[in-house]
Amino acid sequence: MATKRLALRRPDRCTVCAADPPAGTVAVWDSTARTVTCQGCADQPHRTGVDESAPADLDPIAEPVLADLDRGQPGRSLAREYERRRAARERRTRERHPRIGGLLLALGGEPQHQAAFHQGAQGEQAVAESLEKRTADGPAIMLHNRRMPGGRGDIDHIAITPSGVFVIDAKDVAGRVEIQRPWFGQPKLLISGRDRTKYIDGLDRQVAATRHALTAAGHEEVAVQGVLCFTKADLPLIGTLEMRGHLLLYRKALAKRLTASGPHDTAAIDALAQCLAAALQAA
Repeated sequence: MATKRLALRRPDRCTVCAADPPAGTVAVWDSTARTVTCQGCADQPHRTGVDESAPADLDPIAEPVLADLDRGQPGRSLAREYERRRAARERRTRERHPRIGGLLLALGGEPQHQAAFHQGAQGEQAVAESLEKRTADGPAIMLHNRRMPGGRGDIDHIAITPSGVFVIDAKDVAGRVEIQRPWFGQPKLLISGRDRTKYIDGLDRQVAATRHALTAAGHEEVAVQGVLCFTKADLPLIGTLEMRGHLLLYRKALAKRLTASGPHDTAAIDALAQCLAAALQAA
């Protein structure tokens, strides 16, 4: 059958009534037309073409796994920290200057160390939106804002795809990106001439945590690829930068890798997503 009922892995739109069922909602999926019909419209057989003689035709993998999958909210941790710092700064300013505190806040602008959290959250959201859109027609599943074990920070995005798992660190920074390889010493990641090797160090830890989660669940054979995904930095026009096995890419180039064919089918991707969502919970 071309149509079947299953739990949606991502938000979609009903082709009949234009409603927007969220992820986890049981609806009718037409694999030929690649359209979704909500359950309300699906109860009218003449409008959907669904075989109502078998209404319980729920995908045995998709329903129990995906309906409860917490995909996380991109940029949530940074947005939360930004709001905390903004509120604390406003409170301090008003306490020190009861009469003109509001004016000082309005005229003083926002300090860079505070604004950086807002910028970072926007960068994570932009990467998530782009990748979700570009992978919408394939089996890839995106998880966002995952908590690292031991409170050692967060993982911006994890993509579970046919070719393996991608650990993605979004970077909303500007400037030329290059890798300096001196004759002596370790390579360095430079952005606008400044040493940003700490980005690679952080990605090392994120990839290690993801590999550990997969190995602990018996999926040690799954390939794990680390990626720094830039929204506006200047990457080379030819070739792909790579450092310590991690790729440095724009969103479009990364999306092509997420949609590439590989050994993992839809059922395997769903199982891996459930495993990682449980081990690396949403922050």
